[in-house]
Amino acid sequence: MNMLRNLSLLLCAAGLALAGPAAGQPLDAECLVPSKPGGAMDLTCKLVQHGLQGRPGAPRLKLRYMPGGVGAVAWHTLGSQRRSEPNTLVAFSGGSVLNLARGKFGKASADDVRWVAAFGADYGMVAVPANSPYHSLGELLAALRRDPRRVLVGMSGTIGSQDWMKMALLVSKAGVDPRKMRFVALEGGGEQFVAMQAGHVQAISGDSSEALLYAGRGTVRVLAVLSEHRLPGLLAGVPTAREQGYDVVWPVIRGVWMGPGVSDTDYRRWVAAFADMENDPGFARMRAEAGLYPFSRTGEALARHIKQSIAEYNRQAAQFNLVRER
Repeated sequence: MNMLRNLSLLLCAAGLALAGPAAGQPLDAECLVPSKPGGAMDLTCKLVQHGLQGRPGAPRLKLRYMPGGVGAVAWHTLGSQRRSEPNTLVAFSGGSVLNLARGKFGKASADDVRWVAAFGADYGMVAVPANSPYHSLGELLAALRRDPRRVLVGMSGTIGSQDWMKMALLVSKAGVDPRKMRFVALEGGGEQFVAMQAGHVQAISGDSSEALLYAGRGTVRVLAVLSEHRLPGLLAGVPTAREQGYDVVWPVIRGVWMGPGVSDTDYRRWVAAFADMENDPGFARMRAEAGLYPFSRTGEALARHIKQSIAEYNRQAAQFNLVRER
């Protein structure tokens, strides 16, 4: 826990000194966080910031927050106004890809940006306040089965979003119509925990890496992780949903993309930088400290994975008769 706290404090320092830029490169680069501070998107950019530290030719990486539309504002800003910036990265997750698949970014498609790298995997989780009457996933779902509107659930995004889909899969296995869930749409994981701790929601559907930032404070009880097996570390005592009789697994990849107008030379430079970063044992330790698990794709391999994921997300959405937004 001390190691995790130290990493969190270290990552929160903006503008970490990196190796000097190569000739002709700007002094600074940006990682755009498409949410408010405190959630997993924030963690993604901070991990990149620290992971690239000292890499040959890497400019100083600064963080900029661009919340709005659960990623839509950042997507359209880079895709239209800032499409050719050679040193601007944008954090994404599996949730971003799901929003893209469901039409929440308008008519955008996976081909509208340049996918740089995915360097870690996270898993969904369900949590309640530490003083909640619900001590297991089964108890929470039983309450929802008795009265779907009894529990107000906080989640990032609206109907069809990643957090909604996770809960929809769980409650449907408990015999509850997902559309009868009562929920509050929030902007990012940080807001979810703030809302729960303030008593505005009684449960949240989020990600395990976010839970790691709060679980050690004694204010949060994680009821289940949506992984194949129990996770190591601080959440080792939390049973999976499968263990509790609900066969739902939800991995969440994390990575970065760039604008569609970025030159091939600059794009390949960043792809190579991330490939080098991911081969470093030191980065593997940082990734573990951040609550992420190994998952590596760069360049065209990542673009293919994104397209495969979109097809799978659309298949899942069809289970709930969700119509793609336009």
